[in-house]
Amino acid sequence: MSRPIACIGAGVIGGGWAALFLARGFDVVAWDPAPDAASRLRRIVDAAWPALTELGLDDAADRSRLRVVDSLAEACRDAVFVQESAPEDLGLKRGLLADLVAATTDDVVVASSTSGFPMGEMATAAADPSRLVVGHPFNPPYLIPLVEVVGGPGTDPAAVRRAAGFYRGVGKTVIEMEREVPGFVANRLQEALWREALHMVANGDATVDQIDDAITQGPGLRWPVHGPCLTFHLAGGEGGMAHMLDHFGPSLRAPWTHLEAPELTDALRDAMVEGTAAEADGRDYATLVAERDRAVIAVRRAVQQARRTSVRP
Repeated sequence: MSRPIACIGAGVIGGGWAALFLARGFDVVAWDPAPDAASRLRRIVDAAWPALTELGLDDAADRSRLRVVDSLAEACRDAVFVQESAPEDLGLKRGLLADLVAATTDDVVVASSTSGFPMGEMATAAADPSRLVVGHPFNPPYLIPLVEVVGGPGTDPAAVRRAAGFYRGVGKTVIEMEREVPGFVANRLQEALWREALHMVANGDATVDQIDDAITQGPGLRWPVHGPCLTFHLAGGEGGMAHMLDHFGPSLRAPWTHLEAPELTDALRDAMVEGTAAEADGRDYATLVAERDRAVIAVRRAVQQARRTSVRP
């Protein structure tokens, strides 16, 4: 039997990782201290399986290859790779990563799914931080290809390369970072847009559904094909990015944006909750997940087809 992947943490992110690894034909051993961890994890895997089936399963893919065990040590005993997806609590992460290093052999990379903490802050309690990397996914990990991989000051660069290679092998698109960036790349970009949305709702400039329509029916249609940089390159016409910056650069100083986060008042919180409930229009969580998964698969396939048939000079 091949060595399994250890998934530590069985929430939405950990469960999404487990589903992906199972779909790629791995054995998965999971551990989470919550009393309902096993049943919750299997529900997450079952919910993800239709999308993974649609994308294409490995010949060895089998949900029965998932085991949920009673201790961290048992989960790590034979692991070939560890994906940690515990809650975003710095003290918890520090202790857990130290335990994971102690419980694994010297050839095992331990990757954290953290969405905000740099490895330099999380690895402080580990006896040997050389095998610790960040493997930051986007939710859900089984569906969104992106993962950002970066080490901390004590990480061996070889561990970063090994983690990046492992993720590519399970079908992920990897941004392999040379140094730690506060908040990571994709989160920084997403957070800027999110803060603008909150400011507009707080100021009464736009409603929740108007903001979502502004993205899904506007720039969001371009971003699966070209990111924001190449999109603005095209906005410059034949002059490209140079013309765009020379022509529109002064508008960067216009007082349009509010990069500081707004105060999350009770009124703003209620407006966001009520607005998203209205936009969901009675669709429950499972329905929205299925809708999202179908749409993302369709977009991914359409973009892949467009790129295959594009003519490059």
